[in-house]
Amino acid sequence: MKLYHSAASPYVRKVTASACHLGVSGRITLLPSAASPVARDLTIGASNPLGKVPTAILDDGTVLADSRTICEWLAAEAGDAEFLPSPGPARWRVLRLHAIADGLLDAALLARYETAIRPERLRWDAWLVGQMGKIDAAVAALEAAADELAGPVTLGTITAGCALGYLDFRFAAHDWRAAAPRLAAWWADFARTPPMATTAPG
Repeated sequence: MKLYHSAASPYVRKVTASACHLGVSGRITLLPSAASPVARDLTIGASNPLGKVPTAILDDGTVLADSRTICEWLAAEAGDAEFLPSPGPARWRVLRLHAIADGLLDAALLARYETAIRPERLRWDAWLVGQMGKIDAAVAALEAAADELAGPVTLGTITAGCALGYLDFRFAAHDWRAAAPRLAAWWADFARTPPMATTAPG
């Protein structure tokens, strides 16, 4: 599999960390990308009209876009039914956790773009406040799910790790740990595991 990537993308990290956990990292060839929030990568655009990362090209030429789709494929290839269970209560729990963590990432990316990319004269303070509020609400939800995070590694736990890692990477001054001590303790341990340690940005 070939994977268009950006080292700083938390969505790409979700894919590479999942591959590490599933033991299939050796099957992935990383390809560089010039994608940005304001410009499609036209090289990727030949395969994925969105021109963004992550985009995977399978050995048979099939193109997969979106981190969750790629992670589902990796789990199927690895035969790991625990990472993303078959339809049923266990799967819905994993996908619920994934959705909260992925939503945190969405809000964090939008907040990052507002402060780092949008010209200062065009910035909207209320927008930034709204995104940071979503981040804090998602952190609170993950704090409530700390016992679940401490269980088997799933797509949900990998995504939660990528989300918290992105907060530490891009929002180091935002003290999310103060209101989420159990989540902070979980992340301190999980950050040292191979899927997280080997894919950390920067």
